[in-house]
Amino acid sequence: MTKKQKSDQTIAVNRKAHFEYVFEERFEAGIALEGWEVKSLRAGKVQLDQAYVILKHNEAWLLGGQISPLSTASTHKEHDPQRTRKLLLHTSELNKLIGHVERKGYTLIPLKLYWKNNRVKLEIALAKGKKLHDKRATEKDRDWQRQKQRAIKDYNR
Repeated sequence: MTKKQKSDQTIAVNRKAHFEYVFEERFEAGIALEGWEVKSLRAGKVQLDQAYVILKHNEAWLLGGQISPLSTASTHKEHDPQRTRKLLLHTSELNKLIGHVERKGYTLIPLKLYWKNNRVKLEIALAKGKKLHDKRATEKDRDWQRQKQRAIKDYNR
């Protein structure tokens, strides 16, 4: 395993987001975590399906992301798997996000949680929700690509 592969390992991916939204721009944000949460991330006990990002008081916050505590976590402290977690972004990035979300009707969606140089990073995207006909078109295109691959595979046999 090379150094590059070791430093950029994916922890969790929000697969549902690609079906529900069209992405305009992506950002990389740090995330403020507690010790037990980091241990749970190393064990892969995280879900981003219901998560979303809000902007409040010129700060970005991750809501709905679930990090389940390990059974070996300390028992003297109450662990909240769905607590609100602060995202760490540069001021210029925050100002840009605030402008898009407030004025243009965009929303912020978490896409991927991964390790980068022994730090946990969250990839978020400026997104607009897809309409029903857009979702149907996406599904139709995906089915067509699958049929093409099958036909090519059968032809090569």
